[in-house]
Amino acid sequence: MISKRRTFILNGLAAATASATGTRVWAQSFPSKPIRFIVPFAAGGNADVTARLVGDGMSRKFGQTVIVDNRPGAGGVVGQELALQAPPDGYTMVISAFGPLYVSPLMAGKPSMIPSFAPVGMLSTVPMIVVVPATSRFADWPALLAAAKAKPGTISLGHAGNGTPNHIDILRLQENEKVSFSVVPYRGSGVGLNDVLASQIDAYVDQLTSSLPHIQSGKLRALVVIGEKRIPELPNVPTLAETGCTPFDGGTTLGIFVRTGTPQPVIAALNTAMVAALDEPAVKQKLVELGAAVRPSTPEAFAAALKIEEAGIGDLAKKGLLKPE
Repeated sequence: MISKRRTFILNGLAAATASATGTRVWAQSFPSKPIRFIVPFAAGGNADVTARLVGDGMSRKFGQTVIVDNRPGAGGVVGQELALQAPPDGYTMVISAFGPLYVSPLMAGKPSMIPSFAPVGMLSTVPMIVVVPATSRFADWPALLAAAKAKPGTISLGHAGNGTPNHIDILRLQENEKVSFSVVPYRGSGVGLNDVLASQIDAYVDQLTSSLPHIQSGKLRALVVIGEKRIPELPNVPTLAETGCTPFDGGTTLGIFVRTGTPQPVIAALNTAMVAALDEPAVKQKLVELGAAVRPSTPEAFAAALKIEEAGIGDLAKKGLLKPE
């Protein structure tokens, strides 16, 4: 006679096996309906264009529509919170970056949103550069850095707003190089660009995509790439390491996320479709034209990269260099 305890255990094992089998079967049929792709930023920006390009490519791979849904606000937090209201089934994705997931909540006095999301994979990185007016007295980055060290707080260096990747990169530069700039925050890249174009500030930290047209027209000069590699569009502009500075990988890295708890087979299917989309020549070419470096990755590699970023930014926060406004 089988004991009640043994019967309970056997029934539990059977239920677990059935559940696991059901999850596998469900995942194999994924997706069976359209996928919502939330962009927590306004239409027309880098994240929006990237999401539409990659979403279309994933649609072709899956044979299901990927619907882009722009939900801007609070530095990306509004759209991300909306994504967390959906079931963890892979039918709601969000395109985001480390800043909106970690820095934006930090600046608002809220906890990191990273634990709430599972990475699907990395998409692309838009490099960050330091630009000056074409008529600037600084011929190169070492000259500007030397002037800032000689007279702390006298060289003005602008960024697109507190908590933005541009701002983070300035904090890192100051910390690494033991230098003090007169840091000028703006409300968006466009306003800051206008000021550096008009020589109202000495220099500006900006994404390649915004500054490149002005560099190509001869109105701005790029002094240094805040990254570990030179940029194909600006082959003669050195990296931080090449100028004798401590290197770090600045810029904005975009990726796809789903809610934590989404089944791994579903995440794997989304990653496969994402990589296939990024491998399409037309998609790749359009992203390159945006000034982005295409960087497809596994979910695991993306998660590891996020941990490195979290450690670095967390260190700035602990030192009081980055704090809620």
